[in-house]
Amino acid sequence: MKPLTVTGLRSFPRRRQTLPGFSLSLGLTLLWTGLLVVLPLTALLLRPWQHGLGPMIHALHDVRMYAALRVSFVCAFMAVLIDLPIGLLLAWTLVRYRPPGHRAVDALIDLPFAIPTAVTGIALATLYGPDGWIGAPAGKLGLKLAFSPAGIVIALTFIGLPFIVRSVEPVLRSFPKDVEEAAFLLGASGWQRFCRILLPALAPPLLSGAGLAFARGIGEYGSVIFIAGNQPFHSEVAPLLIVMRLQEFNYDGATSIALILLVTALLCLIAVSHLRRSVSSGLVREDGA
Repeated sequence: MKPLTVTGLRSFPRRRQTLPGFSLSLGLTLLWTGLLVVLPLTALLLRPWQHGLGPMIHALHDVRMYAALRVSFVCAFMAVLIDLPIGLLLAWTLVRYRPPGHRAVDALIDLPFAIPTAVTGIALATLYGPDGWIGAPAGKLGLKLAFSPAGIVIALTFIGLPFIVRSVEPVLRSFPKDVEEAAFLLGASGWQRFCRILLPALAPPLLSGAGLAFARGIGEYGSVIFIAGNQPFHSEVAPLLIVMRLQEFNYDGATSIALILLVTALLCLIAVSHLRRSVSSGLVREDGA
């Protein structure tokens, strides 16, 4: 017999959740996200305005702060420009050629994520310092790598490279080879196949990796302070100035710099996400046409 309700209508069984404990898992996820991400970011956004506009406006008139921000932004941008071709070449080599020792190279790419940033800074300062294996020959040529803005770029290049490689590598693995073969049969050269077929497909992951590398670079501290030289108005980065302002008990100045870095990183990621969607939608329309 079919189950009937009091009104005589058929009752249907409740649909079961696909994931057992979905409500509990969602609640815990939102709780931890709020405590670990949303709450600290909200406190950082509200803290500079706690004492009114006066202290914040006074903190924003710090010439040294703008010099440190300029050093951080310019060096992070230059590091991204260096990482883009190197990361693309590494991803291409690991996916298409797989040379001997590629597993070791693949593991070394993630090394900046694994080792402490202070260890990275000490190693780079030792290597590129005046007496280092690379710094000494460069010094004879008149190149000062460590304890200068060039050292900051070197450190940020090392830190940001994995973002480029890991963003491009999955796209290269999943890219259909028959498209390249068809272009080859139609007479396209290697450079034409790369520019007109591969590069449009790689543009979204390259933008994503560049945005992540830049956002990480402007806030990098541990791997930079040992090789930067930390000279005000020359090689002093914004994260170091935050620490110095905290040591001076200038909390308004420290939070104002942190707020600028936070807003810049968020705007960078939003812009990169928008550009990535625009490029991807353009590719879809072209394929659909």
